[in-house]
Amino acid sequence: MSTPLANLATSIRQNRAFTGAVLLLVALFLLYNVLHPRGFSSAVLIQNANESVAIVFVAMAQTIPVLLGGLDLSVGAVMTLSACIASVLVNGSPLQIILGMLVTLLAGTAFGFCNGLIVVYGRLQPIIATLATGAIAMGLALFIRPKPGGDIDGDLNWAVTNSLWDFVDTYGLFDADAAWFAPVAWIPVPLLIILVFGACVWLPFRRTVTGRTIYAIGSAEGAAYMSGLPINRAKIAAFTLAGFFAACGGLYLAIQTASGNADLTQAGAYTLNSIAAVVLGGTSLLGGVGGAIGSLIGALILRVISFYFRILSIDPLLQPLVEGLVLLAAVSLGAVRVLRIRNRLDLFR
Repeated sequence: MSTPLANLATSIRQNRAFTGAVLLLVALFLLYNVLHPRGFSSAVLIQNANESVAIVFVAMAQTIPVLLGGLDLSVGAVMTLSACIASVLVNGSPLQIILGMLVTLLAGTAFGFCNGLIVVYGRLQPIIATLATGAIAMGLALFIRPKPGGDIDGDLNWAVTNSLWDFVDTYGLFDADAAWFAPVAWIPVPLLIILVFGACVWLPFRRTVTGRTIYAIGSAEGAAYMSGLPINRAKIAAFTLAGFFAACGGLYLAIQTASGNADLTQAGAYTLNSIAAVVLGGTSLLGGVGGAIGSLIGALILRVISFYFRILSIDPLLQPLVEGLVLLAAVSLGAVRVLRIRNRLDLFR
């Protein structure tokens, strides 16, 4: 008869990569706060959360095509395009702001849907198709924002990038100084956004037939096809959801910076970091293993590493070198897993 402790031990063994990522994140973040002059404070946590949201969403976007066994090289560009759209539309009356946010999310989702159609019906490899569509997304972003700029609603910018107390106080939802609200008033709104989207979008999706089919395709597409699973629908849904998550990242980035910027370098950096975050979070580049929550953890690890640049006064000229080494190490972890699997199979040939 199994016990809760035995079940926990089994779960940890089956998810060693994810467990290791969580432990690494906790260790890095605790050490960061110990070294930071204002560590373990609400202000530091809010700042850290703000800087993490965009990369978390882009990493979650990258996860779903990777689960299929492919890569989406357009996620950074779709995020940038969405940010440029938001910088134009997310202002005015409350109704106009809501409509602007919806249009931004729909634009990114539609772009992901088009990626799915091209991959499925164009019969192109995802890495090739999304390389091309990413260039199109950057072209559209440059058309919308030839120069950096924008007009994001100021109240929205303040409410979403600070604590729950600031959010409630800005919109007058209730008395922000109420005694019952004090224990949670310090929680950063960006952190809640990450958790809510992770729990309310990804977790229900992965339990659907389409979500399970994505895992099946990544594990063995031929077997999934012979089992009668909706292969084409799952692939289109995967890229559509990837576009939605990338749009979420772009929307938040626009709100956070109160502007839009069609920066090609930024888009490329977010795409590369999303791949590293996926691997760090325990998702196999072969597909079929992992999940968006693991990529969330991987993205936070990458972001915490960048926080050390500030408190350790690392020369800005050396920062790209450090980031490059981290990216190489992260991708190498995935390659090592692939080589181990191949070597084991070779034993039976």
